[in-house]
Amino acid sequence: MRLNVMTAEAAVTRSTQEPARMATQAFATSPMKLPTLRAAQLAPPEPGKQSWLIEGLWSAQAVGIIGGEPKCGKTFLALDLAVSVASGTPCLRRFPTPQAGRVLLFAAEDAPQVVRQRLEGIAHAAQAEFDRLDIHVITAPVLRLDRQQHQQALQATVADLKPKLLVLDPLVRLHAIDENIAAEVAPLLAYLRNLQRYHHTAVALVHHARKGAAHERGGQALRGSSELHAWGDSNLYLRRNGQQLQLSIEHRAAQGADRLLLALKTNPPVLALEALDSPPAAPATQPSCLQRIEQILAKATIPLTQKHVRDAVRMRTSDVGQALATLLATGRVIKSTSGYQLKR
Repeated sequence: MRLNVMTAEAAVTRSTQEPARMATQAFATSPMKLPTLRAAQLAPPEPGKQSWLIEGLWSAQAVGIIGGEPKCGKTFLALDLAVSVASGTPCLRRFPTPQAGRVLLFAAEDAPQVVRQRLEGIAHAAQAEFDRLDIHVITAPVLRLDRQQHQQALQATVADLKPKLLVLDPLVRLHAIDENIAAEVAPLLAYLRNLQRYHHTAVALVHHARKGAAHERGGQALRGSSELHAWGDSNLYLRRNGQQLQLSIEHRAAQGADRLLLALKTNPPVLALEALDSPPAAPATQPSCLQRIEQILAKATIPLTQKHVRDAVRMRTSDVGQALATLLATGRVIKSTSGYQLKR
């Protein structure tokens, strides 16, 4: 009896594997060719079609990230995009919006009354009629884009409303995957890309940057897999430089901009970000290793040993030794039995 059971199981296994094996063999013997066209046969751009949803800020039908560290104004920026598209007014009071239309918004971290208050404040800043804004807010308490049922519900909503822009804020509240694993992040982003392509809607995804990553390039500072940076057609990055709030703009197919100065205008009922006219001050450059060592030696009244120099500049011993060797070779520093000193 035991032998018969095993034989039956083996037979079932062979029967289920046989079609796949035959299909593989057939593909190997007569593979299908991929369709191709010569470059000149590709469809040209439609005459007069707008390449911008918001000029200079967000490409037409683009997917992308609105990123930054916590409390940098990412949600205010995302809602400003929403009000601009819904009203056709310039975003941040500077960037024209040639393609006005409906907006679909999911704000996972804010209560509905807070969302309304912020949208009203931005509408006042934009001089747009709040009651006429075509912004539809998803009021479901949870939206999980790693669940098929939720994906289908969002797709049905987008198909019904046909928004020009879909805003999802923030990514971390939309899933339970590991953002550091590309194999888990990629399917979620692919779903949003398919949503954009099938329904011709732009998608703005709010996402956090790593804490303490303000010195890195915007895309490199994003938390999680590099898939997030690579996915975006238009990306906006907010960061603080002292008391300044700066915006960097990045596009896949157009020139971006860096360190645009923003400010949060609080003049009730106005509460909104606004682009400032004055250019931001150039960031202060840090002195090089050689310059720091020269500064230390210039202040010293007696020769300093390598250990004293290293303790003063707080650098690795190997770096200090290499810098001192360079300064000796160029004649800017002299060495004695007591230590190093600047050549006067």
